[in-house]
Amino acid sequence: MFSATPPTRTRYSDAELEEFRVIIIEKLEKAQLQLKYYLLQLTELADNEDAKIKNMDDAVGSVEREYVNSLAARQRNLIQHLDNALLRIQNKVYGVCRATGKLIAKERLLAVPHATLSMDAKRMGLS
Repeated sequence: MFSATPPTRTRYSDAELEEFRVIIIEKLEKAQLQLKYYLLQLTELADNEDAKIKNMDDAVGSVEREYVNSLAARQRNLIQHLDNALLRIQNKVYGVCRATGKLIAKERLLAVPHATLSMDAKRMGLS
């Protein structure tokens, strides 16, 4: 019997996965460079002679170190998410919502390539 609706896709094609892989690798390289920059800043803050003279009790320096440290932690987290996305591409499950099992919109994946939830699932609070 003829169906009026086309079958629902269950995954992105190999060509589409390759497009996403290229995007993710580019974002991953940028994130790794940013992390190196933050780690360098932390090293420079620790090696700062003024901070050593003041026995590292300067509140401004402490706040700055905490801020850069939190930025570095966020970059580490992003790098982990991007690495996981590459694994999902390798396993050909990239772009499948982990809550609904449906494909995540391509537009969402282009904006947030490490997304694991569709916008519908996110709005419903599914996780």
